Amino acid sequence: MSLYPFFVWCNDTAVAATIRESVWLFPVIEVFHLLAMSLLGGALLIVDFRLLGVGLSNTSLRRLADETLVWWKTGLGVAVVSGVLLFLSEATKCYETPLFWWKLDLLGLAIVFTLFVRSRWTRRDDAAPSLTSRLVGATSIGLWLSVALAGRGIGFW
Repeated sequence: MSLYPFFVWCNDTAVAATIRESVWLFPVIEVFHLLAMSLLGGALLIVDFRLLGVGLSNTSLRRLADETLVWWKTGLGVAVVSGVLLFLSEATKCYETPLFWWKLDLLGLAIVFTLFVRSRWTRRDDAAPSLTSRLVGATSIGLWLSVALAGRGIGFW
């Protein structure tokens, strides 16, 4: 079963048409998307660098993860909502862009990794990072960077 009819429907919604026909709406939504990704990325990097043993070594990993969680959730929520709006305005283009599908796959993988693997390691209060915590931090950075790069590539496809 092809998803193309669904993508055509998304592309033909009133919301999509409004965004496409407006001079300012797409750029404004994109600004919110970029700001949300900055917030999300900042919250991730603070903890991932700590997992790698780079910076904030005087702060408990668990405390750092707890204090950045609300920023991560907020950034992810705004990025998803703004991303859906951006998608609607060019849904048929996205359907034909391999980088769009890669981004969705990578985003799902990054979220699952963050919620189920990385969060397990942030519950530990190890004084010194272990090889495993460094691997978790590096994997997290790699996954989220891949999501961002795939998303950036969509605009050039």
